[in-house]
Amino acid sequence: MTDLLARAEQDPASLTRTDLVRLLSVADGAPFAALEAAARRVREAHTGKAVYLRGLIEMGNRCAKDCRYCGLRRSNRALHRYTIPEADCLRMARWARDHGYGSIVLQSGELESEENTARIERILRALRAEDGEQLGITLSLGEQTPEVYRRWREAGADRYLLRIETSDPRLYAALHPADHSFTRRLDCLRALRTLGYQVGTGVMIGLPGQTLEQLADDLLFFRREEIDMIGMGPWLPHRAAPLGQGTELTPTFCARQLGLGLRMIAAARLLLPTCNIAAATALQALQDDGRERGLRAGANVVMPNITDRLYRADYQLYENKPCIGEDPLKCRGCLEARIRLAGCTVAWHTPGTPKHYQEAQ
Repeated sequence: MTDLLARAEQDPASLTRTDLVRLLSVADGAPFAALEAAARRVREAHTGKAVYLRGLIEMGNRCAKDCRYCGLRRSNRALHRYTIPEADCLRMARWARDHGYGSIVLQSGELESEENTARIERILRALRAEDGEQLGITLSLGEQTPEVYRRWREAGADRYLLRIETSDPRLYAALHPADHSFTRRLDCLRALRTLGYQVGTGVMIGLPGQTLEQLADDLLFFRREEIDMIGMGPWLPHRAAPLGQGTELTPTFCARQLGLGLRMIAAARLLLPTCNIAAATALQALQDDGRERGLRAGANVVMPNITDRLYRADYQLYENKPCIGEDPLKCRGCLEARIRLAGCTVAWHTPGTPKHYQEAQ
């Protein structure tokens, strides 16, 4: 393992599927500590100790998809559905800008309609009219046509996060009903790249029946598709989703999912030194300091929720989502302290464009 970590630091392009499986299966204790330390050295060498904040605005929970793992799935009839008014979305974005966030994420369930497309377009144009290019804007709005992606890019979006959830088509099919297409999702990712977006994707970690080999393939998928931003996290169940039925958040389950999530972050950092990698909120759902542990494992992005508290309880992809009742201003101060405890610094007023994207231009 010492030789493998040394090679990973010196020549990440040499890492193979077998190497990645070894990294993902590293034992707790000293071997895992060595993996984390190597990932931190690589992060600091390529992106420094700065952590970029992405203020997350959960714009609505209406979704046309029926994914078997998600609490927002269209079959969840018990969920109170909402769409935040445009003026309130703009207010939240301004709050983020005024409080030092260099970037925001506009996220919602997946909807395809001219009404939704035009709404997002208006919000983007209003933000750019106020701020020019100062505020980084990421969209996470699911599958759309290339024409819709083009319109949003021209209206002012910089980045797009479209999680593939798994790069294995067979596992993808097991997670989704028959009307969901792995091929289309992949085509969407490639269309985003063609249109000049900073492209982000990610996977769920620790799915039932998922193997370390499949996770290693996910990491290689990120490299092959030239991904700029990685937003992945441990799978967590939701009682309204079929995949979560019968799974309890026991200490054993949480420890396993957290450990695997941290190993994936560290392995991703070694393989892809210049990408932005998020410490997902799901890590904090498993352990109170989970996000900080993600930073210590090599992540350099955190996405604090700045959505009005009125809406947060209705946007739960999984159970036990943290920070539902927290005030964004108090969360800001707490988050900065936590990031410093993880040995990092907050890059206030900085969009945090991925170095991987910059180098490709």
